[in-house]
Amino acid sequence: MNTLKHKVVKVGIMSFNDFKKRTIAIAKGEYKPKRNEPKIWFNSIKSLANVLSEKNQELLKLIVETHPQSIKELETVTGRKANNLLRTLRTMESYGFVKLNEGESGRGRTPLIPEVLYSSAEVEVNFGG
Repeated sequence: MNTLKHKVVKVGIMSFNDFKKRTIAIAKGEYKPKRNEPKIWFNSIKSLANVLSEKNQELLKLIVETHPQSIKELETVTGRKANNLLRTLRTMESYGFVKLNEGESGRGRTPLIPEVLYSSAEVEVNFGG
């Protein structure tokens, strides 16, 4: 289950071109990321703001507090439609903020159990160099 405590993820803002150069340098072995560097990257503050909007931050907080055992259960708690929740959670999962675990399959569809992976995020903006 979700034993979150205080786990902070560092989030970085870097242009797509700079991120591409960085990734290629890592792949070639020319650059080794340092431990304190961001683990999650966005190409703009606007894209970060879209993923971690107030509404989505509230969703993450609700998941941590209520430990829903399915998207359907989360739908009941939030009042948001399941397909909307799933789309939002899949986006957050693609960035690494959330994990959707498969629950026990009983009758019908296997439930997805949302898990928040971090208690907070620190943002680092790269101005080049």
